[in-house]
Amino acid sequence: MRPDLSDYTHFSAGKVREIYEIDEDTLLMVATDRISAFDFVLETPIPDKGRVLTAMSDFFFGRIDFPNHLAGPADDERIPQKSLGRAQVCRKLEMLPFECVVRGYLTGSGLAEYRETGSVCGVELPDGLTESSKLPEPIFTPATKAEIGDHDENVSFDVVVEGLGRERAEELRHASIAIYTQAAGIAAEHGIILADTKFEFGLDADGNLVLGDEVLTPDSSRYWPADSYEEGKVQPSFDKQYVRNWLTGPKSGWDKNEGTPPPELPGPVVEATRERYVDAYERISGQRFADWIGTCTDR
Repeated sequence: MRPDLSDYTHFSAGKVREIYEIDEDTLLMVATDRISAFDFVLETPIPDKGRVLTAMSDFFFGRIDFPNHLAGPADDERIPQKSLGRAQVCRKLEMLPFECVVRGYLTGSGLAEYRETGSVCGVELPDGLTESSKLPEPIFTPATKAEIGDHDENVSFDVVVEGLGRERAEELRHASIAIYTQAAGIAAEHGIILADTKFEFGLDADGNLVLGDEVLTPDSSRYWPADSYEEGKVQPSFDKQYVRNWLTGPKSGWDKNEGTPPPELPGPVVEATRERYVDAYERISGQRFADWIGTCTDR
């Protein structure tokens, strides 16, 4: 008989995930259907979003050549019935206090910083780059982890060195760029550009670096269709940018600068967002989302 969530101790919560303690060595990480934007957790969930995030992480954890935190399969008997398809059994790690962002293309906050300084997080870039320019090579642009409701802060590599020591900082940078390069190659095989992504790493009991949390999901990554890519313009994406665009558009009636919570999302926006998440998983994995749900359901 499968356990219930009440059989475990609630360990912590994030914007999207609820984490429970299974025992002294393992955790249950449950991805909810919550969605966040502009540092707010929205009132309106996106159906199946948690399952897509889990499916995508499971897909990449199985293909990326780097140690990860998984401690059991997607249908592990320790996962409660109602959490199948949206939960992973994971090793406990000592998580490191930096978001490890890698950018292969210039957009978003990276583009804004480049336009002001000619660099991103202290990494000097060539002149003449514009919206969605491909960078000469992927760059490591770390950020500090913020509490819920606060902004992550982009920092230079030197700040990581100060916090972790040069050897560990170099290890983080090398691992992040190597994993991004692997993932970008996988995405490219399916006609998708991985513009940028962020990783989280922790240390196991022996001090080894381990890839944790989610990985290469539409929440943590910016994916673009390769067949419509055009430098100099904002690209259509498979992430929650669709929600951000609606919230900042005239139909929402919301001014994010006032500090008030965002409004509820209308049904068409919810459905269109769900479709983008599912489409990202199916295109990149080459697998049907319905099959993922089927493999994670008791028979």
